[in-house]
Amino acid sequence: MSTTSPPLSSLLPPLICGTATFNSQYNPDPYALPTTAIVHRALSEGVRAFDTSPYYGPAEELLGQALDTPFVHDKFPRRDYYLLTKVGRVGGSQFDYSASWVRTSIQRSLKRLKTEYLDVVYCHDVEFVTPEEVLTAVTELRRIRDENGTVKYVGISGYPVVVLCELAEMILEKTGEPLDIVMSYANFTLQNTRLSSLALPRLRAAGVDVVPNASVLGMGLLRRGGVPVGSLGDWHPSPNELRSAVEDASRYCDDLGDRIEKVAIRWALETWVHEGAIMGSMGDRASRLSRKSTNVEDDKESKHGISVIGVSNLEELDETIQVWRSILDGLGNGEQTGVETDGKASGRAWSLNRQKEVRERAAGIKELIGSWLDYAWPSPGPEYVNKKSQHLAFPAPLPTPAVSPKQAATRSSSDDGVEANSRI
Repeated sequence: MSTTSPPLSSLLPPLICGTATFNSQYNPDPYALPTTAIVHRALSEGVRAFDTSPYYGPAEELLGQALDTPFVHDKFPRRDYYLLTKVGRVGGSQFDYSASWVRTSIQRSLKRLKTEYLDVVYCHDVEFVTPEEVLTAVTELRRIRDENGTVKYVGISGYPVVVLCELAEMILEKTGEPLDIVMSYANFTLQNTRLSSLALPRLRAAGVDVVPNASVLGMGLLRRGGVPVGSLGDWHPSPNELRSAVEDASRYCDDLGDRIEKVAIRWALETWVHEGAIMGSMGDRASRLSRKSTNVEDDKESKHGISVIGVSNLEELDETIQVWRSILDGLGNGEQTGVETDGKASGRAWSLNRQKEVRERAAGIKELIGSWLDYAWPSPGPEYVNKKSQHLAFPAPLPTPAVSPKQAATRSSSDDGVEANSRI
């Protein structure tokens, strides 16, 4: 079984900044967002990886503009950060996994991101096309990797974990080479942990190196105000009975003086650091997790599960970084992490107390969700038809897996008195 060298798990950091929020689904005018300031602050705070997609409207262009600045050129050489993007999804119901379109999409992403190479390229939302189409796209991406190096690592992304496992197994069987990375979303949350219970064993057996977790709020399901309803109307695929159970869980958190968003975000990030470690990253100093070893083979103790979190403004980013550092404070080497992060270890006691509190409240939430635990909605829906012949410059947005913690907590209500910088 051939594998890519060096392993992707020896390179990626455990926290990735998602840019699906640089899109009109979550923000009426993405061009009005402080995207350059967000990217610059993220880099300054230790974030070293950015996830995007041509499907996320202008996200690739906005990210590329932010990176193509004197600030980044002077302080952060291209080799010091990682860019992850996608191919195949053209529009809401439009997919094209053909070799010709893969090549076109890669060239477009290189131009938009103003880079000479892409660290990771996923086949986007693979459940919407046939296995044969996925194999075609993966084969073409690997050809590009081998011929000119503009693609470094190849993977797939999507929602149904069983489909992701079947495709990873098929690709290994057909090509003799495992996928470098498989990303799912909304499958490691307080409501649904199928990514860990079902997918990780099969993906590891299929030779996959890295499995990031995205959309820790289940595409906005786990929010006090209910699922997001924007310009697309009520697009969320969750059934009303599940939504009702989440409303009960939200009221439970309210009674405790907490918010379901805060518990859900911290629980998922904190738990995935451990649960996802077997297919996680070695970490890096910039993200406040120092490398302990250069040997990644079965080195679970040196690895940490990778999470993707998106933000829409600097306030959200600052809160995300604060939460992430608090989570690191609670690790086994948290006292040393605190010293490396801000010169002191005073936050460790608070972090450990919050860790215990979140675990207790998470247990209460799960009890109220009840029989809906580990429920997964169908993707694609029964009425889906692929209209792959149409290619749009900026496709109409559909649900994406990177809604930010602060946005999720405030979008439903702007006057509920929650402090902007309250800890999660």
